[in-house]
Amino acid sequence: MSGETDLIKLYSARILELAADIPRHGRLEAPQATVKRRAPLCGSTVTVDIRTEGDRITDYAAEVKACALGQAAASVVGAHIVGCTRAQVEAARDALKAMLKEDGPTPPAPFEGLEVLRPARDYKNRHASIMLTLEAAAEALETARTSSSCA
Repeated sequence: MSGETDLIKLYSARILELAADIPRHGRLEAPQATVKRRAPLCGSTVTVDIRTEGDRITDYAAEVKACALGQAAASVVGAHIVGCTRAQVEAARDALKAMLKEDGPTPPAPFEGLEVLRPARDYKNRHASIMLTLEAAAEALETARTSSSCA
């Protein structure tokens, strides 16, 4: 019974609010880079489209098919990622992973809203879904960088 109560607490009102309203949800018409990531354990998927100027994101959209935790992470990312650099996205990705795996610090601004997902650290089977959007965004930034250096 306590396991069920803990799971109910995990899906807080704030997480459900974030999951219900994902900014920049959808696809870009002419993305510079697109990356689709899938969490094998749960089947959640995220497809990220970006446009960049230098190493800064100038436009972003994500198609999210994930659990409420993955959707909440996508919501926080979608609200703040435009204008961010590759270094900021990678720092947020690494901090989120550390927060979930090692109870590390909250991801840095502008992604500090990911703190709402800290209770999920005890649910390792949810980590991959939570990480999808930032992992896909970081990979898309790398793809955009390498494709523009080849042009």
